[in-house]
Amino acid sequence: MFLKISQVALFYFLVFSKVNGAESGGMPQLNPEFWFSQIFWLIITFGFMFIVLAKLVLPKISENLETRKAQISDNIETAEKQRLESERKIKEFDNLILQSKNEAKNLFNQTRDKILRDVDKKRESLEKEINEEINKAEKEIETLKNNSPEKIRKIAIETSSDLVKQLIGVDVNQSSISAIVEDISKRRN
Repeated sequence: MFLKISQVALFYFLVFSKVNGAESGGMPQLNPEFWFSQIFWLIITFGFMFIVLAKLVLPKISENLETRKAQISDNIETAEKQRLESERKIKEFDNLILQSKNEAKNLFNQTRDKILRDVDKKRESLEKEINEEINKAEKEIETLKNNSPEKIRKIAIETSSDLVKQLIGVDVNQSSISAIVEDISKRRN
């Protein structure tokens, strides 16, 4: 806008001013006869430019500066609020993580204690079963041990009678073979 006004003023100045030819010689700015008109147009041009700048351009510039300043302060205030909010969220997150770790640790300890108790119970029941089996086996061994001499005698008598029958070819009396086997077993004990 200012540029258009300046161009129009320059155009009118060139059209309506009297231009001397090149024969007048010298620079017209230094000719005292033109000083009054130069000062007049200088005052009008700079006065017009001052009014345009003071009334139109500078208020817009100052308004823009104020708007930017307000926007910057609002942005700074918002950023500060968001920073505080993010710090609060980080603290909540850290507390949540700490609580989760503690809960996990407690849960782990409880589970481990429960498993250890279960293992102890199973070990005790297994030891009890093993002891019962050992006791049963010891009783069976004791019973077999107590019954074995009688069975050994029977086997010895039957084997001896079969051997004698095969060697001699005659059936021998069972009572005499059992007497011999008893006599031999008494000598060994």
